[in-house]
Amino acid sequence: MSIKVQNTPNRAAFDVQSVQDLRAQFQKDPSQGVKAAAQQFETMFLQMVLKSMRDATPQDGLLNSDQSRFYTGLLDQQMAQNMATQGNGVGFAKLIEQQLGRQVLGTSDGQAALATPANAAGNALPLSASDGRHLQHRTILGNQPTSAAYATSFAPVSNIGKAGEAVGSSQEFVNRVWPHAVEASRSTGIPPQFLVGHSALESGWGRSEIRKADGSNSFNLFGIKAGKSWTGATVEATTTEYIDGQPQQLVERFRAYGSYEEAFRDYANLLRNNSRYSGVIGSQDGTEFARRLQQAGYATDPMYADKLSRIINGPTLRQALIG
Repeated sequence: MSIKVQNTPNRAAFDVQSVQDLRAQFQKDPSQGVKAAAQQFETMFLQMVLKSMRDATPQDGLLNSDQSRFYTGLLDQQMAQNMATQGNGVGFAKLIEQQLGRQVLGTSDGQAALATPANAAGNALPLSASDGRHLQHRTILGNQPTSAAYATSFAPVSNIGKAGEAVGSSQEFVNRVWPHAVEASRSTGIPPQFLVGHSALESGWGRSEIRKADGSNSFNLFGIKAGKSWTGATVEATTTEYIDGQPQQLVERFRAYGSYEEAFRDYANLLRNNSRYSGVIGSQDGTEFARRLQQAGYATDPMYADKLSRIINGPTLRQALIG
C-alpha cells in the first residue's frame, strides 16, 4: 500500500507537525519518502529564488515594514511549496528523486523498494536501527521539521568532531529537548528546530552544559545569566565574553533550573517579554533568526550569528531531526 505524500499544497509550509509525518512516511515507505524529500529540496530552492527576487526590489515603499516583510516571507514559503508539489516548479524534484533513489534505495530509478538483507537460508530479514542502509536517509532529508523553505544553506558545523560521534550525540540531545522546543515554539512563533539549534550552540550539543558545584545539572541550555531580577537558583561558571572585540574569560552567575522544560519555558518568556527581542519573535528564516538574536545583544561574540546559522542550517542538526 502506498503512502500519500504529506507535503501537499493544502498544508501550511510552516506546519510544525510536517516533520513527524515525513519521518513516519520515510520509515513506512522509503520510495515515497524519497519523493517527499525531493519535493522539499525543490521547495527550498524555489523559496530562495523568490527571496532573491524580493531582495532585488526596492524596500523603502510606504507599505514596507518588518511586519509586511515577515508575512511576505510566509507567502513566498507557501508559494514555493505549492509550485513544487503541484508539478509547476523547475523539474528539480524529479531529478533529485532519481539521484536519492540511487543513493538510498540502491536502484536506477529511485522507485523500487528498499532492499532487505537475507539470512543464511535466503529469507529476508527485517531492517533494524543498527542496519546502516536503513539509516542512510538521515543524511538526505535535511533540516525540515516544518518546511525545507526554512533552510538557506548547507554549511557544515565546524565544532563537531568525528561524524559518527557527532550524529550519535546530537541525535540523543535532540531527542531530549525536542518536546520542550515544540512547546516553546507555540508561544514564540519560532520554529522548534531553530530553538534546538540555539540550545545546541550554547550547550555544545549537551556536552558542555553548565554544572553546579556538586556536579549536578543546571539545565541551563541557553546560557541565560542571572541578573538582578532573577530570584531563582543560580550557578557560577566561566564564560568567554568579547570586550572591545577581544575574548576574555570571566566568571558569571547563571540561572539554574529543575528541568529542561523549565529552561525552555524561561527562554521563551525572555524572548516574549523583553522588548529588545521583539524582532526575534516569529522569525521564520534560520539565518535571519540568528542575525536578529545577535543584533538584540544576546551574546557578545561578533561571530555568534554565523555560528548559530551554521548549526541551524547544517547537516548535523538535519540528521538528528530526521531520526
